[in-house]
Amino acid sequence: MQPIFETIRETGVVPVIRLDDASRAAALANALKTGGLPVAEVTFRTAAAEESIRRMCGEAPDVLVGAGTVVSAEQVDRAHGAGAKFVVSPGFSAQVVNRCQELGLPVIPGCVTPSEIMAALSMGLTILKFFPAENYGGLKAIKALSPVFPQVRFIPTGGVNAENLAEYLNYPAIYACGGSWMVRPDLDETANLCAKARNIVREAGR
Repeated sequence: MQPIFETIRETGVVPVIRLDDASRAAALANALKTGGLPVAEVTFRTAAAEESIRRMCGEAPDVLVGAGTVVSAEQVDRAHGAGAKFVVSPGFSAQVVNRCQELGLPVIPGCVTPSEIMAALSMGLTILKFFPAENYGGLKAIKALSPVFPQVRFIPTGGVNAENLAEYLNYPAIYACGGSWMVRPDLDETANLCAKARNIVREAGR
């Protein structure tokens, strides 16, 4: 298993970040670290994403920074150029996966159907995002899929929060969880919510 994936598993929760202002990126990354969640998935949903990744990687080197909502090979190249250490995609795209594999960049595609999971497996991927988790049946759906695909580990994102985090983490097929509930405008509040999430992870035996 790649060390990056191991870091994600041990951390237990991946904060999902949407930034409109790259000048806030490094301070936010440090708040995540202070709260015990030194991982960031910066989504390519804004024009500031690429620069935010670059600043986090340069100014908060102890935080594992990846790019999220990556939907094209061109975005993979931009994320890689900015220093992203991993890529997360909301769905399965062979073009995105191929480009990541060409660059040696760990990739976590979104897969919620048996066909998507099989497509990912055919490309050697066994750690998959399950998104949007609650809309697609949440833990109940994952429990139905995991016996069919016992080699797969899921990272549910979308509707995961402080109230249901422990339930997800206690299921063996869950590799980690993703969410944005702990990311707030106030950095002290962000650090505090990250610490609470991290405590839930510890209580789940991670």
